[in-house]
Amino acid sequence: MKYLTRLLILLSLAAPLPAMAEDAEAGLAAVRQLGTLNGQALACADKDAAAKAKALMLTHAPKTARFGSAYEEATQEAFMAQTRTSGTCPDAKVLAGKLDAVAQGLQTALPAAQPASK
Repeated sequence: MKYLTRLLILLSLAAPLPAMAEDAEAGLAAVRQLGTLNGQALACADKDAAAKAKALMLTHAPKTARFGSAYEEATQEAFMAQTRTSGTCPDAKVLAGKLDAVAQGLQTALPAAQPASK
């Protein structure tokens, strides 16, 4: 009987794991988009957009190597792509609009942590 009880407890705890994995993947995708926009902003010297991207990252993304690496890799790839092409930089308003859209996705996928109440 003990084994059956333990098994039921473990199964009930494991049930939310697939949903958590999907949430993490959605969060990683949003962080990668944020990194891409950050790389563009840095390459185009749009300090306001880069600062906003960094603030969104610090506010929403879990402080783990996986999320940090995704952000940094996307930033580097976008920076290199922007500097390699002879294309023009996006308008600051366009970049800000894209950041706003990613911010909404981040709020859904990775809601900002609420401060602990004392």
